[in-house]
Amino acid sequence: MTTVTVLDDYQGIVAKLDAARILDGVCAELNVLTAHIDDEAELIEALRGTRCLVLIRERSSITAAVIEALPELKLIVQTGRLSGCIDLEACKRHGIEVRDGTGNPIAPAELTWSLILAASRRVVPYASLLAAGVWQRSEDRIENERLGRSLHGRTLGVWAHGKIGARVASFGKAFGMKVVVHGREGSRASAEQAGHTFIADRRAFFACADVVSLHLRLNADTRHVVTVEDLTAMPQDSLLVNTSRAELIAPGALLAALASGRPAQAALDVFEDEPAGARAYAGHPQVLATPHLGFVERDTYESYFGEAFAHVRQFLLD
Repeated sequence: MTTVTVLDDYQGIVAKLDAARILDGVCAELNVLTAHIDDEAELIEALRGTRCLVLIRERSSITAAVIEALPELKLIVQTGRLSGCIDLEACKRHGIEVRDGTGNPIAPAELTWSLILAASRRVVPYASLLAAGVWQRSEDRIENERLGRSLHGRTLGVWAHGKIGARVASFGKAFGMKVVVHGREGSRASAEQAGHTFIADRRAFFACADVVSLHLRLNADTRHVVTVEDLTAMPQDSLLVNTSRAELIAPGALLAALASGRPAQAALDVFEDEPAGARAYAGHPQVLATPHLGFVERDTYESYFGEAFAHVRQFLLD
């Protein structure tokens, strides 16, 4: 019996997916681990005997040390697109196949827009106080109370007009917002084709946007590219949204900018060193924080694991 291990299934949902039936009829035992394992030695012990390993995005890093300690491991499958959390050179040295799937822009774009709406209208604090029996208030102290705002007529800034950014921009246009785009030449061409304004100057881009949403890929050029100076250039009542990668923002820059009052608030779905890295933002009065839900919904999971388990099945039957 071949052991197929899935790491970091926080909701304990993978075995219940329709996609799990793809493994029916093959000599495989599905071993789903729901708790994240930070310690590398503990992770190695948890993976003893695993022949096929399925990762949920970048929740765990599979280092050279992990690979070298697991001689039975022969296949690693990354849900979605391949990321930097797998030591590919170590896999090559030890004859381990690595396969990935396709990305899905729908769910992260929809989550981005839900965060923009929720933060703009202060939905979460209003709902939380209503649950406590307080009517139509979003602050415990009335002297701190402030109203939410509508999006129509305001400016949405989208940094990177790729598959996700383009969807978010189209949502903004549907809500009656003026859409401005910043990024590389590819973003310029696609943004202008869609009828949006492209702003090449980064500081001018931040300065004109009531809402800025980041949709860059993380690489050596974009790591820490958003600085405190960029953020504090935003208008006084502005919102910064990041559902892409936490490492796009320079360390400490967002907290420092929020303390200065520009932007007025942030909505975040991604954090460095997850899940521990979310602690600095969870409960912050100017931050709407969600636990990396961009791809966490049933349709995306069925797609991701449909591809992943198809790779596993093919590997076991070859």
